[in-house]
Amino acid sequence: MIILSAFSDEASSSFLKQIEALKRNHIRYMEIRSVDGTNVADLILEQAKEYQAILEQNGIAVWSIGSPIGKVKLDCDWDAYCQKVAHVCQLARIFKTDKIRMFSFFDAYDKSELVKERLGQMVAIAKTYGITLCHENEKDIYGDTLARVEEIAESAPELALIFDPANYVQCGQNTAHALDKLAHKTIYFHIKDVISATGELVPAGHGDGNIPKLISMIGREETKVLTIEPHLAVFDAYKSIDQTEMKHKFHFTTPCEAFDFAVSALKSCLIAAGYTETTTGDFVLL
Repeated sequence: MIILSAFSDEASSSFLKQIEALKRNHIRYMEIRSVDGTNVADLILEQAKEYQAILEQNGIAVWSIGSPIGKVKLDCDWDAYCQKVAHVCQLARIFKTDKIRMFSFFDAYDKSELVKERLGQMVAIAKTYGITLCHENEKDIYGDTLARVEEIAESAPELALIFDPANYVQCGQNTAHALDKLAHKTIYFHIKDVISATGELVPAGHGDGNIPKLISMIGREETKVLTIEPHLAVFDAYKSIDQTEMKHKFHFTTPCEAFDFAVSALKSCLIAAGYTETTTGDFVLL
């Protein structure tokens, strides 16, 4: 079975409109990244409790905290940063998820031992809260290539892996090969796609991210979550988390339109692979 989640802040910065977008597309999980213009990691605990109550009232659950943890340089104030990691773990507990998305540091290619040491320390902090840290491959961080992701996974076996096919393409990696190596080790997938020749972000199945192969590698008896991360339009949260240019082949009049199209594109890929959508919004092979 395949369950869908989404970075709903790409539909709107408004938390209530994010919920509307999820319900409109029959998605019952959110990877919470920003709410009402505030990054999830910057929420205070009382705010998180209020937002969680709204989610529960609307039948939406948080699959993972889409945090920016690890998107820093290694020369940051490490003691203070560890406190931030602990804070995000507390937020995860409030949002009733045991997963936090994270990264492996900027300007760190020549500092592999320090990267591994600090990742281990972050994993240890999370473990005290019953939280699993989930590493996303991302351009310009240490774990951006297949080789370095495998290195990280070997050095920190309690660190889970997220597979983002578009990010691998943007780093010049062969996603088909990366899938062969990592699909069975991946806790969940981010779904966005890109054309390697032009760098244009496109809906799932329209680029070189090998989304159909990704889907085909999920076993009939497995349950996997695919988090839709459209990147089909510049959204408010992107401006604060990434300063790189976002190129697009498809153009939309509103973020909601782009979000809905991204969901539809992934659902089309799933149906083409033989999946059927259930009344709860999940996808099963009959």
